[in-house]
Amino acid sequence: MADSAGIRIVLIITAILVSSCTIAPPERSPPRTYMLNPEISLDALSANPVSGNATILLVNPPRALAGFDTSQMVYLRRPHEVSYYAANQWVDTPGRMLSSLLVQAMRSTGLWRAVVQAPSAVRADYLLDCDNLVLEQQFFSQPSRVRLALRAQIVETKNHAILGTRYFEIFEAATSDDAYGGVVAANRATAQLLGEMADWLKTIVRSKT
Repeated sequence: MADSAGIRIVLIITAILVSSCTIAPPERSPPRTYMLNPEISLDALSANPVSGNATILLVNPPRALAGFDTSQMVYLRRPHEVSYYAANQWVDTPGRMLSSLLVQAMRSTGLWRAVVQAPSAVRADYLLDCDNLVLEQQFFSQPSRVRLALRAQIVETKNHAILGTRYFEIFEAATSDDAYGGVVAANRATAQLLGEMADWLKTIVRSKT
């Protein structure tokens, strides 16, 4: 009898412990949120601007490839297999973050009288359209690296003439093999991308003046 009473007590205590573990909410760390806000050399962007230019540039938000139009941070451990960080994310999608940065960078070049972000009712002379945007952290080698890529096209809106198309692809080594290392590398890659796009557009606009 004593043994059965002891067994019952043990079973009751076990049930209480299991119940308390089930009721208690799991502990979860809040997601970390990051921005694309690279350090851009405005002096370098505005070097040798086109003087007397009264044209207006309209910038379309870059369109991302499928799987990349998300605020989730993308990483790849092997080619073609897309994964997402669980507790780390961007403050917005890469396309929307890059859109405002493109406007800021293009305004700094001095190539246009005004640079506006689409959608806008302003009648623009040129349209900057970007697609195939990819922002990912690759773990194929040590250290990991960030790949930032997109295709850009500049169009003269009056006659819908495509003045130039270029594919940009930038790789930047991560400072550490984690999400924050990828964020730092992504910001450096973005700064390089904006500089290369500014130089490319200067060449095209100068050829029109």
